Formats: sequence, C-alpha cells, structure tokens
Amino acid sequence: MYKPNDLIFRTTTSLIAFILLGFSIYLLLAGHNSPGGGFIGGLMTSAAIILMYMAYGSDILRKILPVNYRMLIPTGLLIAAGTGIGSFLFQQPFLSHTYNHFHLPVFGDLELATAMLFDFGVYFTVLGVTVTIILSIAEDR
Repeated sequence: MYKPNDLIFRTTTSLIAFILLGFSIYLLLAGHNSPGGGFIGGLMTSAAIILMYMAYGSDILRKILPVNYRMLIPTGLLIAAGTGIGSFLFQQPFLSHTYNHFHLPVFGDLELATAMLFDFGVYFTVLGVTVTIILSIAEDR
C-alpha cells in the first residue's frame, strides 16, 4: 500500500489540484463552442485525482471523494447515447445539435445546448475509465 509522507508535496497538491479542477470545469463548459470539451476536461480532472492519490494515498482519497468511478462509465455512456438518440424524437439525424437562450435573473442571458449534455457524458466516461485504470494499476499488488 502506498503511504506518502512528503509534507511539501501534500501542501502544494491542494493548490495544484484546485487549479486543475477549476481549469477542467472551464474546459468542459467552454468546449461546445471553443476548443476543449468533455474529453480534455475529463483528462484534467483525472490528473487532479491521480495527483491527490499520489499525495494522500488511497484511504484518504476515498474519504475525500467517495465516488465509485466504475459507475461513471455507464452513466456517461448513457448520457452521451441518450443525447444522440434524443434527436430522433424530433425527426433529426443522430447527434443533431440544438440550442436556445434563456434569461436567468442572477446570471443574465444563458445559452443551453445539447452539445453540452453530450460533453457531460464524455466527461463522465473519460473520468471513470481513466481513474479506474490508473488506480487499478497503482493498487495492484
């Protein structure tokens, strides 16, 4: 079992993981109109989780993030496939994109798009696959 004890590494990991997670959320939300999206956002989040695993170990990581990463894989696939199949309900081709603008009192004008739902599905799938593989390799005895 991996038990880290480097105080400097643990201290800087908190800041670096926070920056990585913030940037991954930015990439996820900006991805349907700009470069980025669910794939690279999921990889960035996976990198932050792996960094926290290296700094704190598996026991503390499970207490901080009690997530079953294997369940993120089918959840993400269902969201992505549901987004594509949902376009059939409107007699559109598979994975057709649509969007609309909404006005929210606090946030102002907000654009919501079906591409964002697809990006969320890809994000969950990539996050689940990457973290499951890396943690399975790391914890293999």
